[in-house]
Amino acid sequence: MTCLCPFLKYIEVQIRELILKHISNPNSIILAVTAANTDMATSEALKVAREVDPDGRRTLAVVTKLDLMDAGTDAMDVLMGRVIPVKLGLIGVVNRSQLDINNKKSVADAIRDEHAFLQKKYPSLANRNGTKYLARTLNRLLMHHIRECLPELKTRINVLAAQYQSLLSSYGQPVEDQSATLLQLITKFAAEYCHTIEGTAKYIETAELCGGARICYIFHETFGRTLESVDPLGGLNTIDILTAIRNATGPRPSLFVPEVSFELLVKRQVKRLEEPSLRCVELVHEEMQRIIQHCSNYSTQELLRFPKLHDAIVEVVTSLLRKRLPITNEMVHNLVAIELAYINTKHPDFADACGVMNNNIEESRRNRMRELPATVPRDKAPGAVPQGDQDGTGNWRGMLKKGDEGAPGSGPASPHKGHAVNLLDVPVPVARKLSSREQRDCEVIERLIKSYFLIVRKNIQDSVPKAVMHFLVNHVKDSLQSELVGQLYKSGLLNDLLTESEDMAQRRKEAADMLEALQKASHVIAEIRETHLW
Repeated sequence: MTCLCPFLKYIEVQIRELILKHISNPNSIILAVTAANTDMATSEALKVAREVDPDGRRTLAVVTKLDLMDAGTDAMDVLMGRVIPVKLGLIGVVNRSQLDINNKKSVADAIRDEHAFLQKKYPSLANRNGTKYLARTLNRLLMHHIRECLPELKTRINVLAAQYQSLLSSYGQPVEDQSATLLQLITKFAAEYCHTIEGTAKYIETAELCGGARICYIFHETFGRTLESVDPLGGLNTIDILTAIRNATGPRPSLFVPEVSFELLVKRQVKRLEEPSLRCVELVHEEMQRIIQHCSNYSTQELLRFPKLHDAIVEVVTSLLRKRLPITNEMVHNLVAIELAYINTKHPDFADACGVMNNNIEESRRNRMRELPATVPRDKAPGAVPQGDQDGTGNWRGMLKKGDEGAPGSGPASPHKGHAVNLLDVPVPVARKLSSREQRDCEVIERLIKSYFLIVRKNIQDSVPKAVMHFLVNHVKDSLQSELVGQLYKSGLLNDLLTESEDMAQRRKEAADMLEALQKASHVIAEIRETHLW
């Protein structure tokens, strides 16, 4: 006996949890059954009912075994509702005993005997008690309760039906024509991929930039700002410039600043634009790869039915992007190489900048000459340019002359503008400060480099996005469908590519069954609206 106690306790807990699970639903009606020959105040059924329905609005009390009460007692107070406070009422019944069941007493005979007992024992309450009255009452309560819950139930059923209909549509129907189905899926994927780039996709991201919008951001924000952050003179200092000037003059001192020194230095600076340009290509390539996943998640859910086809499409698009990447990189590399191939000092913007700079230098020289004492000859003044050295053309080469080249060294370098290495890895000996002409020559070269660098940077900032669009984005967009058809639309691949995942058929059946049940429920609700309640 002791061994059975834990088991019985477990059974009791399980039964209680099962009952509470059902009667806790606010849409349910609670039928609390209590024997008339027990104390109503300790009824377990009523106690549990009060836990979830303290006001008794959903509880109908049923009193059984009226015929088994002790002699001299009756259930009049209970049947009149004076003992049990419930809103839906209280009905007494007399069921068949175990002996009646063993003797195979029919239900009809039991109901007849019940009615006779109620007429004899409770004549004033006989019409409001009994099994027949209980059945009619429950039916009426159920119909009224359904009518009250009908609007909300109908709304919930319609929402669920729409959800399962959409889910079933995403699973698709079993494939009958494999060729048509494969071509349709390939065409839809290619179209959605292109629409995502063009910004006309059906599913638009709201959390982050995607597709063509991100590519535009890369071109004009990421790439543009990166180029603008590149210092035209980054990595150069005065020692580098002066070394380049001296190396370009050869063994003989020069009267003019050699043009080749400017070309050597400006090419070195222009070369620095290649790395951010190639990085721009890489970022666009990564976004083109991300678009594949975007289309798979939002636009072509049918592909989830066919995992092998999905993987094959991803592989084809990835391969196409991989093939276009080195071609685009080569073009971007050539754009920078084109700028390095010919330093166009006759460029209109550069010529204008040189003219303004030469005028400023000449004006500065004249101002210094005016400030000299009268005893100092003007052709001996620091920074003066002898009259015979001018070429009369107004060209920057004719305006710039070397200083005292007989001096063996230069002074301390100006502060670095970036990490750099001397042009020939041979530092200029520092023996004295720069002469005024040396300082002037270095400043002129810096201004020329900056002026020309800005022109080239503007060209690169405009041409690189165009090259990326032509060689990568537009080429992939225009050739994607033909590439997919050529690689995948083959008779030998149909069966393999259109093989559904293992659980797809089961999920489709479950969704179809649920949709059918919801449609039947909707039909039942429609019939209830037409039912006349007594």
